Amino acid sequence: MGCPAAKESHRVKDRAMNEKEMLEFNRRDFLKSGSAATLLSMLGGVELLAEPRAEADKEPPITGRIKVAVIGLGVWGREILSALAQLKQADVAAICDNYPAMVRRSASAAPGATQTEDYKTILANAQIKAVIVATPTHLHKEIVLAALKAGKHVYCEAPLANTIEDAREIALAAKANKHLVFQPGLQMRSDPQRHFLLPFIRSGALGQWVMARGQWHKKQSWRATSPNPEREKALNWRLSKATSAGLIGELGCHQLDQASWFFAANPVAITGFGTIALWKDGRDVPDTIQATLEFPGGVCFNYDATLANSFDGAYEMFYGSDAAVMLRGSKAWMFKEVDSPLLGWEVYARKETFFKETGIALVANASKSVQVADPTAELPYERTTLQEALNHFLRNSIDVVTLAEASEGLDEDKEQLKESLAKVPRKLAAGYEEGFRATVLSLKANEAVLAGKRIELKPEIFELG
Repeated sequence: MGCPAAKESHRVKDRAMNEKEMLEFNRRDFLKSGSAATLLSMLGGVELLAEPRAEADKEPPITGRIKVAVIGLGVWGREILSALAQLKQADVAAICDNYPAMVRRSASAAPGATQTEDYKTILANAQIKAVIVATPTHLHKEIVLAALKAGKHVYCEAPLANTIEDAREIALAAKANKHLVFQPGLQMRSDPQRHFLLPFIRSGALGQWVMARGQWHKKQSWRATSPNPEREKALNWRLSKATSAGLIGELGCHQLDQASWFFAANPVAITGFGTIALWKDGRDVPDTIQATLEFPGGVCFNYDATLANSFDGAYEMFYGSDAAVMLRGSKAWMFKEVDSPLLGWEVYARKETFFKETGIALVANASKSVQVADPTAELPYERTTLQEALNHFLRNSIDVVTLAEASEGLDEDKEQLKESLAKVPRKLAAGYEEGFRATVLSLKANEAVLAGKRIELKPEIFELG
């Protein structure tokens, strides 16, 4: 029969392992999906990378550090701590989670940091200048509003909130405090590779827009178990309509935002479909979804995501009448039509055969002989997309803090100082407007998915007022 105590011990361990395994899905899987090895085996090509930055384009050396706190220490919060450990300007002064076990689990990643279960103690600490909010989406608003009121620079994970009303409050608070740095966690907006691609995508090099699509596939339940019923309910906030933005909001937010960014337009309508295809365990949030976003001019972006199958991971495609572009992570390839006009730089570009198509590297300095990296080589950009986003947030915050400290003791009007701080040049990153629009878009998409219908989007829905 076996020892009952031993069996119970094993059950508790199994629950803990299940919780850890479930939580590993998060944004990290989306942002890191499609490894080089997988891509090469699928397409038979080599990784095509943008050339390293020229010396003149490299960032200035780190001249200061900033005390920052991380609030919310789930899997993604711990991933943020790991990223901060690679950034010399980050001085992690405090970590916070309302569940003590998460604080203990994160302690080794932030040695010397104050540990607390109450975020208000962080906001009361004048030495901490910036906070990163990585709590569940529906808990963002209270913390972000309090942080801005306390004069902290804020990095808030995307989507901003699980309701449009809460997202608007956050964005308006950020707008009212332009002297503070506010950055939503739309990491793609800080990716140097995508900023290189942006003018190319918009230049007309692909011909007339035809369509676009994106996907996220990962077989994983999203459900966690815990011996504590209250903790289990908190862990499974993504499985309840009351607290979750669904697959298309919690993960698709990034890809939907990228489509709007590249098209330089907001969609005019969304049609969605959703079903619980595999995980019939009492949840009311679909584990498989499809959505079609209609953009001005008749171009559509089709998106699908599933927790029931892992095939092909995550990527995006943009199709034009002359060429198509594939993006996977921070890499991109172009596939030209046989009747497309010659752009000129293709003569020098390295080409690879993908199935029966020819892929051309989209890289910097394309008028010259381009660089194609060995698939085993390190990225020319040393940082991950998350590190790039956090790097820009910290550097922007340091610039503002430095000017504010230099102004201390001077006979300067406070409002005039705020205006000066608001005008400090910022490094590439999403702001409150982009964060609000991306949140509105993903929440309306989730609404369409849950209702299984088409929803028209009037322009004013994306306006803050």
